[in-house]
Parts: sequence; C-alpha cells; structure tokens
Amino acid sequence: MVPWAVQGSDLKDVLDGLRRVENLAGIVVAIPYKARAALLCDTLEGDAMALKVVNAVRRNENGSFTGRLYDGMAFVEGMVRQGVVLAGKRVLLIGAGGAASAIALALARQGIAALTVTNRSQNKSRALLEQVSKAAPGPDFNMGIPAASGHDVIINATSLGMQESDPLPCDLSDLKEGTVVADVIMQPPVTRFLHEAARRGALTHRGEHMVPAQLDYFLQFLLDQA
Repeated sequence: MVPWAVQGSDLKDVLDGLRRVENLAGIVVAIPYKARAALLCDTLEGDAMALKVVNAVRRNENGSFTGRLYDGMAFVEGMVRQGVVLAGKRVLLIGAGGAASAIALALARQGIAALTVTNRSQNKSRALLEQVSKAAPGPDFNMGIPAASGHDVIINATSLGMQESDPLPCDLSDLKEGTVVADVIMQPPVTRFLHEAARRGALTHRGEHMVPAQLDYFLQFLLDQA
C-alpha cells in the first residue's frame, strides 16, 4: 500500500489517470474525500450504495471503478470478534456524521432491538435515522439524549475524546454495570470516556479493534476480481 497526498482539486484527474494503471488493485480513500470519491465511481455496492460514501475503490479489469464502504462494518465486526453480542440489544449511538451513519447501518443489520441516536443537531440525527431505517428496517429507531440509562450498548462515534480536555460525549452517572461502552477513537487507545465507563463497571471496547476487520475487508474486496 502506497500513501498518496492529493489535493481535492486534483482528485478527479488522479482517479481518471489511475483507471489506466493495469496493475492497480484499488484505492483506500480517507477523509475528506469519501463522498467525492463515491461520485467518481462507476458502481457502488453495499453500504456505499445506501450512504453515498466510499473508503475502498476497486479497479476492475476494464478500468471501471467499484466503490464500497467498510467503516461501519469493520467497527461492528471488531465488536463481534471481541465477543460483544449485539442481537436484541438496545444501542445508544452518539453522533450523526459519516462514521455514525456507517455504524448505524451495520448495527441495524446485526439484529439489534433498538437504535437511539443523539447529536447536537437534531436535523442530522433525523436524517441519519431516515436513511438507515430505509436501508435496514427492523430495529426501533429513535432520537434521544446523551444519557446512559436504558441502553445495553453505548457507542461514541464523535471526535470527542481525542483531546484530554474534551467533555465526555455521554452522561455516565446512571450507567448500569455490565453495559458495553465503545469508542471509535483510536488515539488515544483508551479515551477518558472509556476510562470513566470502566471505572463504573462497564465492559469497554476500543476503536483500534476495527483495524484487523477493516484490513480483511479491504484485501478481500480489492483483490477479488470475480
């Protein structure tokens, strides 16, 4: 894997050029180009089709691009690999951005009982829930407040926690012992949110657990020309 630094104004030209590189398996796309790269794909599959963002683009033999999104799938798969049972659980998801949308969709497909989304912007929360409920109906979808009570699993899908001075993304004062508390943040590996949750008896899950699953998904997709 070779990292490339590309200006946004050059993204289309770069991808058009890469269509002609015959030994290119594909591209891993990072922020802030996931939505723009989706527009430059010829085909979208899976979560990418529902959310219109990609983080993996495969170059097919004819030079066309197929895009997929694995952010949410990898995060949820990381939880499953760590022994977290999601089916039938009541989940609180904090955040309504790109990461939260992908995680929400993956959670809905795991057979959770209920998904409550909380975010500073109620409009973004509402839009996320409408989008996910259409793509993966089944759970009870709600908007709520950032409080631990009534939830089996709590996931922080915001950037709160990257800085030591950040406030906690959720009120943990009424956290029930044994609740699963997860964070998408990978640096620091143990955020203050996870530290405080563990101190109150929660089972914590670190963001870094998504990495092995993400790599597995990337390799399977990018090297599969079937």
